[in-house]
Amino acid sequence: MNLNDNVINLPKIGEKKQKVLQNMGVSTIYDLLHYFPRKYEDRSIFKKLNEIKAKEKASVKAKIIRFEKVNLKFKKSIINIYVSDDTSTACIKLFNNNFILPELEKGRYIFFYGQAEENYDLLQFNSPEIEFDKAEKKIGMIYPIYPLSNGIKNSEILSAVKYSIENADMTSLEYLPNEYLEKYRLIPTYDAIKNIHMPKNINILKQSRYRCIFNEFFELNIFLNAQKSNVQKSVGIKFKKSENINDIIKKLPFELTNAQKKVLDDIFSDMNKDVPMRRLIQGDVGSGKTIVAFLSIYNSCMNGYQSAFMVPTEVLAVQHYENALDFFKNTDIKVKLLIGSTKNKAKLYEEIENGEVDVVIGTQALIQEKVVFKNLGLVITDEQHRFGVNQRKKLEEKSNANPDIIVMSATPIPRTLSLVIHKDLDVSVIGELPQNRLPIKTVAERKINEQKVFEFIKKQVKIGRQAYVVCPLVEENYDLDLISVNELYEKLLDVFPKEYSIKVLHGKMKAKEKEDILKNFQENNINILISTTVIEVGINVPNATIMVIYDAQRFGLSQLHQLRGRVGRGDKQSYCVLLYDNANKITMQRIQTLIDTNDGFEIAKKDLQLRGAGEIFGVKQHGIPEFKIGDIMQNIDILEFAQKCANEVMDHMDNRYITNIIETIYSRMNIS
Repeated sequence: MNLNDNVINLPKIGEKKQKVLQNMGVSTIYDLLHYFPRKYEDRSIFKKLNEIKAKEKASVKAKIIRFEKVNLKFKKSIINIYVSDDTSTACIKLFNNNFILPELEKGRYIFFYGQAEENYDLLQFNSPEIEFDKAEKKIGMIYPIYPLSNGIKNSEILSAVKYSIENADMTSLEYLPNEYLEKYRLIPTYDAIKNIHMPKNINILKQSRYRCIFNEFFELNIFLNAQKSNVQKSVGIKFKKSENINDIIKKLPFELTNAQKKVLDDIFSDMNKDVPMRRLIQGDVGSGKTIVAFLSIYNSCMNGYQSAFMVPTEVLAVQHYENALDFFKNTDIKVKLLIGSTKNKAKLYEEIENGEVDVVIGTQALIQEKVVFKNLGLVITDEQHRFGVNQRKKLEEKSNANPDIIVMSATPIPRTLSLVIHKDLDVSVIGELPQNRLPIKTVAERKINEQKVFEFIKKQVKIGRQAYVVCPLVEENYDLDLISVNELYEKLLDVFPKEYSIKVLHGKMKAKEKEDILKNFQENNINILISTTVIEVGINVPNATIMVIYDAQRFGLSQLHQLRGRVGRGDKQSYCVLLYDNANKITMQRIQTLIDTNDGFEIAKKDLQLRGAGEIFGVKQHGIPEFKIGDIMQNIDILEFAQKCANEVMDHMDNRYITNIIETIYSRMNIS
C-alpha cells in the first residue's frame, strides 16, 4: 500500500466515510497517519473494584455474576450487568443496547473501562467501553482519542490507522540516515508514527510525539532554507545609492529616529547588491515605516526603475497616495493611484507600461493581468500579513528582472514566530517611536457607563481635539447584541451639541465618499468619526486624540492595538477607551494587557499565547502549512533544535540527498 493511496482503499471505508474524512483533511494514507490523536486515556493498568473511588476512571477485569433487562416506555430499555472480582461487586448499566444481550453469559470474563459512580453501597459504571474474554482493542492499553466529526467513530479511525501502519510502505517517511538519528537522539519516523497512534507505554509516546513535532519543524526549515537559497542564487538589480538621498532626508520637517536611520542603511546596503533584496520592515504603529518606504522608492526611481506599493485597503491606498504626492512634489517622480474605483484605468495601464509613471500605489488592483510595468525594480507590500503568498508573488512577477522586495508590518511578530514565518527574509526593526510621542492612556469601561465617555469626548472637542468611535458592525443585527455604526450615529446626534460635526465611515461606502470624509477629518472639519475597522491601518490624523472602541470583547488583542494606534500620532496626550460587555476571562486578559502596555511586541506575544499563530499572523497566508501537532509557543526548544539540524543537513549532506528531501517536502506541500 502506497502512502499516496486514497483512504477509500482501506477496509470498511466507503464513499460516505471517505467524504467525512476528506472534510477532516484526510484524503490519503499519509494524511491518515498524520491525523494525530488529540489526547490519550491510560487504560493499561487494571484496578481491583475495592481500589476504585467514585468519579475515578479505571480499567477493570471481572466476571459476570448475573444480568437483567429492564424495559421502559417507548421501546427503551436498561441492561444491568452485575460483575465481581475477588474484592468486590459492581454494576454496569447500559442504555438501549440490546445487541449485547447474546454476549452476556454468567461466569464470562468482561473487561471494561469507564467512570465509577456511587450508587448506595455499589459502584456503578454507566455505558463503559466493553470487551469480552480478553482485552485487545479498547481496554488494557494507552488509548488514543481523535478529533471526530459526524459520521465516523473513534474506533473506526483507530482501526483504519492500525491497518495502514501494518500494510503501508512507510520507508519514504524517513529522510535522516541512521548516523543523524543517533546524533540527534531521535527514534525512527516509522516507530514514532506507530507509537503515537498505538503507544506501548508513556515513555515511547513522549519520544514519538517529540519526533513527529521535530519532523514538522524540520521539514519547514528545509523548505525555507531552500527558498532562501534560490533567492541568493538569482541575480537582482544593483542599485546605486542616490547622491541626493541625504539632502532629501535633511529637508524633512522632522528628524528620523536612530532606528529609521539604521533600517535605511540596511535597505540601501541590500539595494547595492546584485542579489535581490528580501527585507521585512517590522515596526509598531506610528514608528515611521512609510517614510522609510518613500525614501527607498526615491532611490529606486533615481536609478531609473519603477516602484509598486501595495496595501490592503482603498482607504490606506488613498492616504499613502496623498502623502506620496506631498513627499515627491519637488521632484520629477510621477505617482499614480490604482484602486478598484480608479477612473480611466486604460490610460493609466498604458502610462505604466510605457514607463511614464514612476510609482504606482494601490490595492490588489495592482496584480491584475492588465497591469504591465516597463521596468519594475522595487515592490513594497504594507501590512503584508493581509496578503496571500500568491498575491505577493504575482506582483513580483510583473518585473522583467528580479525586483527588490520590502514587506512592512505593524503587527510585531515575536522571535519564536519569526523563526518560522520570516526565515526567508532579512528582518529590520524600527524599535522606537518619534521623540515627541506620549504613551496613549488606555482605560476600560462597561458599555452601561458610556455617558462618562461622552462627557470626556465633549471636553476634548471643546479644546479642539477630534475623536474616533469604532463599532464592529455597519448595520443593526438583531441576532448580535452589538451596536452598529448607524445606530451609534443616531445616538450621538442626540447626545452631542448640534454644532458638532459627526460623520460615518465604513467599507460599504463608495471610494470617493470615503476619500472626502477622511480628507475633511484630516482638515478638522469633522469632530467625531464613527467607523468600522476600515480605519484599522495607516490612517494618520495627529489632531485625533481619542479612540473609543465599542464592544471591545469582539476584537483580537493585536487588532485592538492597531485601532488604538490611530491616535497618539502627534505631541498631544491621547486616550483609548475600551467599552465592553459580556466579557469572559480571556477577554479581560486582552483588555488588561492593553491597559498595562503600549509595547506592540509585548502585546503580540500575549496575543500569540491567547490565540495561536495561525489565527493572528495567517500562517497559511505565508505559504506555510499549519502545524498538525507542533506548537510554536509550547515547543520552542524543538523548533530551535530542528532549525539547527536543518541547517546542518543543508550544509553537510550530499546535494542529491538534499534534493530528494526538498522534492519530498515540496510534494507534500503541493509546491512545484
